[in-house]
Amino acid sequence: MQVYRGFDIGTAKLLPIERGEIPHHLIDVVDPGDVFTAGDYAHLGREVLGQIRGREKLPVLAGGTGFYLRALLNGLFEGPQRDDALRDRLTAAATNKPPGYLHRLLGQLDQASSKKIHANDTPKLIRAIEICLRAGKPMSALWQEGSLPLEGFAITRLGLDPPREALYEKISARTKAIFHAGLVEEACALIKSGVPRKARPFGSLGYKQALAHIDGVMELDEAIEDTAKNTRRYAKRQMTWFRRDPDVTWFQGFGDEQPVIDSAVSFVETQLTVDPPGQSS
Repeated sequence: MQVYRGFDIGTAKLLPIERGEIPHHLIDVVDPGDVFTAGDYAHLGREVLGQIRGREKLPVLAGGTGFYLRALLNGLFEGPQRDDALRDRLTAAATNKPPGYLHRLLGQLDQASSKKIHANDTPKLIRAIEICLRAGKPMSALWQEGSLPLEGFAITRLGLDPPREALYEKISARTKAIFHAGLVEEACALIKSGVPRKARPFGSLGYKQALAHIDGVMELDEAIEDTAKNTRRYAKRQMTWFRRDPDVTWFQGFGDEQPVIDSAVSFVETQLTVDPPGQSS
């Protein structure tokens, strides 16, 4: 979500002064109403990686969105183009039909993909159904037909695994902080500036609840609690996703803890000395 201009508080963008002398990339590169896909992210990300390597610097990718990471590193298959009319019908069905309707529909079209996509992840369900219907075959079959992985880099994957209760406490504290920092006011300003309510960032955690509060559907305390609750669920899904990756090296704790920092730096230093010939980390 940090690619979208104007959506700053809810996405926890670092202020320029906080970035120090380290160049940050793919922040504020897309207008809020524009369509920006995982394929777009992979394309721009690979361009940036090439530029960083050209300056003989070390690229570091930070974040926790597994699907976008997979798109960048493994590539995506050549799926069918968007069908906005179909997406609108599926979006309406997600609201008007009984809970779980889209997930059951995907299960009928592509059982393998339905097992990998959470029943509440509406955007991914809609895209998967769209691909199945427009391509005339399961999305999982298209994945097996191949994609173009990132080449020329040795990949080192680091994961943070803090205690669950401590993580949930930080999520609750951060959620309160972003609302108190002006998340609702930022959402109001974006709407007044002409950003359409159906813009994708407004469907993300925090902004979705801020709009519900603006519309009088939720009290502020309710919006904060709903955001925290769903963020905890999202964090749990993130851990489930990344634990399937055998190449992740896990560190017990948070990224701002000095012992974790020291261990991670030491580990990366060892990796930089064992790169395969002709590759750069």
